[in-house]
Amino acid sequence: MYKCILVPTDGSDVTAKAVDTAIALARALGSKIETLSVREPFPYSAISEIQPIAPQEYFEVQERIAGQRVQQVVDACQAAGLACAAHTIEALHPYEAIIGHAKEHGCDLIVMASHGRRGMRALLLGSETQKVLTHSAVAVLVVR
Repeated sequence: MYKCILVPTDGSDVTAKAVDTAIALARALGSKIETLSVREPFPYSAISEIQPIAPQEYFEVQERIAGQRVQQVVDACQAAGLACAAHTIEALHPYEAIIGHAKEHGCDLIVMASHGRRGMRALLLGSETQKVLTHSAVAVLVVR
């Protein structure tokens, strides 16, 4: 049914539930798993001389954090006896990177966590999961 499952991660506890669900599904279906962490681009401003951190240092920190996030998923997959391809990517809009990655890598299911925001908070804060649901042609499983 699903041959390649993409699990985007932001390192949160809620995402850990999505990882567990994806692993159980992959084991049952014989699917492979891919994980993705999206790095934020450097917040360039008009007054670049007073940036609190140099761009290269920012990039290195973002890559280290993203690497740690995907490594957590890889470790969970290995503990379950599954292989996992890990990727990090820089993007202004994470939902676009997630959808693009799924398409480029032939993923036929995206398993994502939902933080469960409702009402005005959901409207104001938005949700990468909601944006993926709205724009993705690939099936999306939302885990709470």
